[in-house]
Amino acid sequence: MTTTGKSAAVSHVGKVRSNNQDSGYAGQYLFVVADGMGGHAGGDVASAIAVKRITETDRAYSSPHDAEFALRTALLAANSLLAETVFEHAELTGMGTTVSGILRVNNQIALAHIGDSRIYLLRGNVLTQVTADHTFVQRLVDSGRITAEEAAVHPRRSVLMRVLGDVDASPEIDTAVLDTRSGDRWLLCSDGLSSYVTDDKMHLALSTIPAAQSAAERLVRDSLDQGAPDNVTVIIVDIDDSADSSHLPPVTVGSAAVPLVFENDVVRRPLRLPSLLLHPLKASPPEDSHFEPESDDYLTALIQEDRRREVRRQIGWLAFIVIVAGLIVAACAIGYEFTQRHYFVGAENGRVTIFQGVQQDLGPISLSHVYRSTTLQLDDLPLYQRDTVEATINADSIEDAERIIEQLKSVGTP
Repeated sequence: MTTTGKSAAVSHVGKVRSNNQDSGYAGQYLFVVADGMGGHAGGDVASAIAVKRITETDRAYSSPHDAEFALRTALLAANSLLAETVFEHAELTGMGTTVSGILRVNNQIALAHIGDSRIYLLRGNVLTQVTADHTFVQRLVDSGRITAEEAAVHPRRSVLMRVLGDVDASPEIDTAVLDTRSGDRWLLCSDGLSSYVTDDKMHLALSTIPAAQSAAERLVRDSLDQGAPDNVTVIIVDIDDSADSSHLPPVTVGSAAVPLVFENDVVRRPLRLPSLLLHPLKASPPEDSHFEPESDDYLTALIQEDRRREVRRQIGWLAFIVIVAGLIVAACAIGYEFTQRHYFVGAENGRVTIFQGVQQDLGPISLSHVYRSTTLQLDDLPLYQRDTVEATINADSIEDAERIIEQLKSVGTP
């Protein structure tokens, strides 16, 4: 029986950005998500242009390999359109977009992917990330330079190495043909979801909420609960071979759902190529998005820069520790000097003794020492004075301590 599917598409601007730079499309055969970059007047245009061009491939194909070729060709055509748009609208220089899409052909899908939007597959009770991020840190993970845990908190964790845009005329696009089966649930999303919602939470929503629309809305809501500093777009495709399965009307969401607007008068900060595309992992105001072209030389330069940054960070922490330690030592020295301005009279080896310092100890460190041991024996004193000396008698100065000794001698036993 021919496999069909039901789908849902939801996009939200998030709680920080002023416009939605994501675009998404859920059609009869085609499902695609794009995350634009290039600032307020560029990212939305880039993702919208790409998705509008790629939706032209939403039709039946005789084989999944034909669909794979059509999808790859559409992404390259979208890349050319972006370059042409930048040529006509110089204020959009530096814009680009990620794209992740699938085309269904019977019981298989053709997949095309570039950037850090993602495609997941829930099969049975196992959620698998199908695509690999084209980011700087993913290259570091793949080469064994850092672990996946280190990548999650790396300062360059979302520097893109590959996107559609006006930089590379022939960008490298990942494509594949995969089998699918009844009961599979496919998830396409921008990094507004994957960067802020854990795989466990995604798995929970996908595995426990039967309706595609409800599951997509739940995932978007999970992102909003994390502060949603970035746009978030979610597309869910359910594969169902039941006879009563029906296709929903095509749905376009995000910036591709509205007419394109070119804001020539928008004041944009200067862009440089190459530059950085940063999506913070924590909920914080997102910066304009940029792109770093992929090359071995440039990757090596980034790694060396990261190493220098790590060395500077370690030196900074070492200097901080040294300064703090110095302050602590200075405070201790000042405090100890203060204690040595005090005196008291007590007993030492059965004799009345003058001590310099205070009676308290700081752990194993004594804050007093013998200043002068007198010839007056403790046993020569009356019981009351003896107990008083053993309990120690505070003196305001060394002169005051000497007077106390003389007073004790005057009442001592001859």
